[in-house]
Amino acid sequence: MDNSSIDEVKAEVGIPAFIHQAPLEVAEKSDADLAGERRRQAINEYLESNVPEFAKLQALRKKGWDNPAGDAFFENQRNAADNADDRVCQFFFEVMKKVAGEIHAATGAFDISRAGIGKGRILDMCMAPGGFLDVALDMNWKSHAIGFSLPHEDGGHKLLLRPTSYLDQRWVDITMLAADMGKTVIPSDHPEFSKFHTERQLTDENTFNLAFCDGQVLRTHNRADYRDKSMSEARRLDCAQLALSLEHLRPGGTMIMLLHKPEAWRTILQLRLFSKFSNIFAKKPRSSHKKRSSFYLVATNVQSKHPAAIKAIASWKKTWNDLTFGVEDNVANDSLGEEEPSVEEVLDDFGEQLVRLGRSVWHIQGQALEKAPFIQGKESA
Repeated sequence: MDNSSIDEVKAEVGIPAFIHQAPLEVAEKSDADLAGERRRQAINEYLESNVPEFAKLQALRKKGWDNPAGDAFFENQRNAADNADDRVCQFFFEVMKKVAGEIHAATGAFDISRAGIGKGRILDMCMAPGGFLDVALDMNWKSHAIGFSLPHEDGGHKLLLRPTSYLDQRWVDITMLAADMGKTVIPSDHPEFSKFHTERQLTDENTFNLAFCDGQVLRTHNRADYRDKSMSEARRLDCAQLALSLEHLRPGGTMIMLLHKPEAWRTILQLRLFSKFSNIFAKKPRSSHKKRSSFYLVATNVQSKHPAAIKAIASWKKTWNDLTFGVEDNVANDSLGEEEPSVEEVLDDFGEQLVRLGRSVWHIQGQALEKAPFIQGKESA
């Protein structure tokens, strides 16, 4: 299988970038929906005026919306990921090692040797198949790691990382780490009462130099119906991995996060947040993800005890708690522990940095979409 087939087997579960923005026919729109549309329009106008790469990408997305072959293309990718055999899983593992190499070459993020031989600590919130962790452990001799992963019997990926005494494997659903997320008493009538972990997996002594937050909701994961309401499962997963990683990161450490669409409101707020207490870089690898909107946020020299970081941790935990225990009405605010900013305020104080961060991401995706068969009018294989 050559590099052109990487996206065919990529086990990222997500909706194609252009489908995310496809116009929807809705009879009535809530105030929140209307506010979201106004924000999106303001952001798009700002970026289209300042970033030619973004304007080109938007035109390609529009072309993709108008071609049903694009839907079929990405659906075939998702089906391949859902039904991956051992050969495909191994290929994906190798691809993620290449992605890790690209990220490190651009940012140096995987090197924690300054901690000292045997003293480095790594946290991987969604470990399997293990490509990132394999690179990190190889690069940092005798460093120790804790890796969480959804159990394979629950629909999680297989772990292909070779066995090592330096890795503590924990096969749990991180969205059910109630005690770590501040909830030790579970309502007895909760549909998954018995599945929550009411003892902490990470203690105050568990601190890390490097944390990976690249987990995504898997279509193969069997879960209760309430967890898929209003896309709540993706929010729960994001909140869990971000809150616990930042909370347990040593000051000066590094976080690597998988995000989508630099122009999306929630993504912008997360970029803006991390810029307050770390040095941030956006990296879209060419080894994979090219046609999709996904990219990696690399935050180095993270000051995890900064007031803004502490507020964000509390906000993520509250959102997780509200979504998990039925308070959906309280989770619309994405402001991460602050008063909801206006789009004008955000573009005024962060717009130039957003352009700098997003330009290469939009450029690489645009290049890939331009060559896609459903854009060129060819039949997809």
